[in-house]
Amino acid sequence: MATATVTAASTLSWLHSFGGTQNETTKVADKNRVFVVFAQKKAKKTRKIILKEDVEYLGKKGQLLDVKAGYFRNYLLPTGKAQIITSSLLKEMKMEEERIEAEKQRVKEEAQQLALIFETVGAFKVKRKGGKGKQIFGR
Repeated sequence: MATATVTAASTLSWLHSFGGTQNETTKVADKNRVFVVFAQKKAKKTRKIILKEDVEYLGKKGQLLDVKAGYFRNYLLPTGKAQIITSSLLKEMKMEEERIEAEKQRVKEEAQQLALIFETVGAFKVKRKGGKGKQIFGR
């Protein structure tokens, strides 16, 4: 905690800089008060965003992030690389994730069916003309 004492002369100049009157300054000068100054830390201002595309050193498309307000305002928003998160946007993201998950599941099932078909067929040979040393491709 930082403390500082202020003299009447410095209080006079300080008060005039904020538009104080002579009567106010004499009251302060007469009482010889000690002012205590508390230093306050600035609050970090961040924005919750979702990336619309991959941003180098920041994240991938669809990722939820907290970024500083100035970075969002001055770079991400004008270039269209990010958007502030809203409740409707979160609902849309969840629906999109569910759709993608369902698509992945469907593709996986199709691949398993193909694997089952190839297992039942067994081994097979492919006849093809070969070059020197029975190589199909290469030298």
